Amino acid sequence: MTQTLQTADIQLIQRIIPHRYPFLLVDRVEDINGTQSAVGIKNVTMNEPHFQGHFPGTPIMPGVTIVEAMAQTAAVMVGVALDMADKDLLVYFMGIDNCKFRRKVIPGDVLRLNLTTLRGKPGGKVWRFAGSATVDGEMAAEAEFTAMMDLPKA
Repeated sequence: MTQTLQTADIQLIQRIIPHRYPFLLVDRVEDINGTQSAVGIKNVTMNEPHFQGHFPGTPIMPGVTIVEAMAQTAAVMVGVALDMADKDLLVYFMGIDNCKFRRKVIPGDVLRLNLTTLRGKPGGKVWRFAGSATVDGEMAAEAEFTAMMDLPKA
């Protein structure tokens, strides 16, 4: 039996996570396989505000924003799988481990953010993920991170 993978476009992403410009760092999430795995897409453009001050004249996407894009992808994956649209989901970093940066990410690149859940279950607050970011199949960054998913009390 073949499982149908889900996709989140920018409208659904904004219904799941609260991030907005200039800190919404994922444009689309594809291949959402429940809470197990997903692929985020981030189109890197010169119009992003961090490029004005992060190595002016040689714009490089800050590594911390790459890791944040991974985390946003993970939150959208869980949000889609658990039907969290319009439910005020908040997600907080608890830890980042084994983080490595392998290549520069520059305007014009398309980041593919591959996320896998290492620990977490529906109803649980603490989740752990492994993520990698690639550009044209080349590893740009990788990290494991722990996050707390929190729904405000009604």
